[in-house]
Amino acid sequence: MPDANGRTDLQEKPMADLVKQLSEQTSHLVRAEVELAKAELAEKGKKAGMGAGMFGGAGLFGVFGFAAVTTAIIALLATAMDTWVAAVIVAVVYFAIAGIAALLGKKKIKEATPLAPEQAIRTTKADVDVTKARVKEARS
Repeated sequence: MPDANGRTDLQEKPMADLVKQLSEQTSHLVRAEVELAKAELAEKGKKAGMGAGMFGGAGLFGVFGFAAVTTAIIALLATAMDTWVAAVIVAVVYFAIAGIAALLGKKKIKEATPLAPEQAIRTTKADVDVTKARVKEARS
């Protein structure tokens, strides 16, 4: 019998109806939560995309700034020598910096290889050996 709010007393409903109602409400709740998650992810994705675009723009303007500083260095050196010599000197310095960075990067990559988790493999093998020994001991 419905109460003043139009609700039926749950004790009067058969178990099958209650299970059906629970299933429907759970299904509705899950769908609503999935829709909320999708909306939230879409909003976060939009913000992340805008942030990535801003990082890209910052990188582009950083390159332009670096080019301007390079030009200024060449112009400064050109007051004491031919412009082409100043440009070669700046290029050689940049290539030296790039070479050093490449060698340091190679060293770091070599330290990180092989990519297999060697310590975890060693300890797992030790655990297996200990387990085998205990099983063998228990059988004896």
